[in-house]
Amino acid sequence: MTLERLAATLFASALALGGCASASKEPTPSAPAPVSQARAAQNAPSAKSIHGLTMKRIDGTQTVLSSFAGKVLLVVNTASECGYTPQYEGLQALHAKYENRGFAVLGFPSNDFGGQEPGEAQEIATFCKSRYGVTFPMFEKVQTTGPQRAELYTTLATAKGEPGWNFHKYLVDKHGIPVAAWGSMTKPESQEIAAAIESALAAP
Repeated sequence: MTLERLAATLFASALALGGCASASKEPTPSAPAPVSQARAAQNAPSAKSIHGLTMKRIDGTQTVLSSFAGKVLLVVNTASECGYTPQYEGLQALHAKYENRGFAVLGFPSNDFGGQEPGEAQEIATFCKSRYGVTFPMFEKVQTTGPQRAELYTTLATAKGEPGWNFHKYLVDKHGIPVAAWGSMTKPESQEIAAAIESALAAP
């Protein structure tokens, strides 16, 4: 074999090897295709309904929360000795305003923040009725934070965040799904809460 033929053969072999290497190289992974909003919603974990839970009313009677099915709810952790305690008045006004349209405030006394609800059930009930004329459903004192918190508050916190203090407000739709939340500083009579209630009442 002449030097010219040997050089040509080696050049051809190099080209062939290079071509094979290029062909066998794995393609660079492309960015994942955008997921449609419908698909994303389908894949997202759905919020849990509170309707399957049973809670004790402030008079000790058991209440299955499915008894509120079809109603929009504002669930609030209350306290009798808090700087936000006067919000009972606004909560009662909200309850009275929207009650006939399928809305209710649910009050859950709690001693978790600042030890500001030390009273027993009867004492709390009397305070709410005599001081603020509360007619919306009040429940027995519950724990809203920590490992021993009530399952209701586990459900609410998982969906819309932990309560930060007394009078944290969770809006729950007609199907028992938490859909919004506001901290203590947002007053019950705020336009933001009113608009969210109106929207939830209008929804199927």
